[in-house]
Amino acid sequence: MNIPPWPVSGDRELELLREVLASPQWGGFNPMVAKFERDFTAYQDARYGVSAMNGTVTLEMGLQALGIGPGDEVIVPAISFVSTATAVTRVGATPVFVDIEPSSYNIDPVRAALAVTSKTKAIFAVHFGGPMAQMDRLRELTDAFGLFLLEDAAHAHGTEWRGRRAGSLGTFGSFSFQNGKVMTAGEGGIVITNDEALSERIRSFANQGRRTDGASFFHHYTLGSNYRMTAFQAAVLIAQLERLPQQIELRNRNAQLLFSLLTDVEEIGFQKALPENNIHSYYLLVGHMLKGNRTEFVKKLNKLGVPNTPFYPHTLYQNPMYQRPDSCVVHDCPIAEDAITRSFWLPHRVLMGDEETTRNIASAIREACA
Repeated sequence: MNIPPWPVSGDRELELLREVLASPQWGGFNPMVAKFERDFTAYQDARYGVSAMNGTVTLEMGLQALGIGPGDEVIVPAISFVSTATAVTRVGATPVFVDIEPSSYNIDPVRAALAVTSKTKAIFAVHFGGPMAQMDRLRELTDAFGLFLLEDAAHAHGTEWRGRRAGSLGTFGSFSFQNGKVMTAGEGGIVITNDEALSERIRSFANQGRRTDGASFFHHYTLGSNYRMTAFQAAVLIAQLERLPQQIELRNRNAQLLFSLLTDVEEIGFQKALPENNIHSYYLLVGHMLKGNRTEFVKKLNKLGVPNTPFYPHTLYQNPMYQRPDSCVVHDCPIAEDAITRSFWLPHRVLMGDEETTRNIASAIREACA
């Protein structure tokens, strides 16, 4: 198996990092940070972007800037990384967990609609694995109830819905640049939005309550904190963004080849992206067992040299922290609970090799199913 390692870097990262090292400003006020914000925000089809040290705090920054807090509810899919839920809890609001769709692994708009109450302020669309949630139906729902539609796009750099990129369709979109993401600086995050006033509040919160109008460095107008991205992170991410489109194209090409080689394999199925997803980042290659034992399949595939993970060990609401009384609201989530027993994922680097590697991966999957 000639599966490429991740992360990948090259001369461009070194060039930009040296530029930062040679400058007098290594922190968040280096022009490199502003350049990254502009470039990434434009790439994702939004107008404003505020970077931060990681993609967990960007979720919190967005919620805080919207004024969501104690007494409010935010609807969250039962399957996601824990940050989607803890961001809601950290601002004092209550996460309301609803089920996912069986084919997309994304939030089910029907289940979300049934969970709306007088306390609901927002719905989180998590674009799990790369494909975007049903944004048209979710927009209809949030418009009907006067709610914010929020995008957790940590998996969806470059993914498109009807020609518009993830993060630009909701009130805000949050991205992560953690070590495994398709763009990475080890850590990092950004919030993008088309709402100028919201972006100003987010930036003030991330920059210790300062205003962006050039007022004194020592004037603080709101209660904020220091969540600024460093210039080193921004330098790496500028280079990562430059090669992202070609990497997405490669992953899509290899994914289609892999699927074509496995059409007759009855034991497993793969996540389905809706037709509106005209570009898919393939952050994860998500699959599920239709026949056979998931644990044995995962073990066999790893032994054959194909890295894979047996999905999350539990839904978000089954985490110990959400077992405490009044910590959350949980609706029936049979699809999510089934997914944690039958699903698995392969990291995006398995789709970044050559054609021979992809054919070898398909052979290994076939053998692991036997």
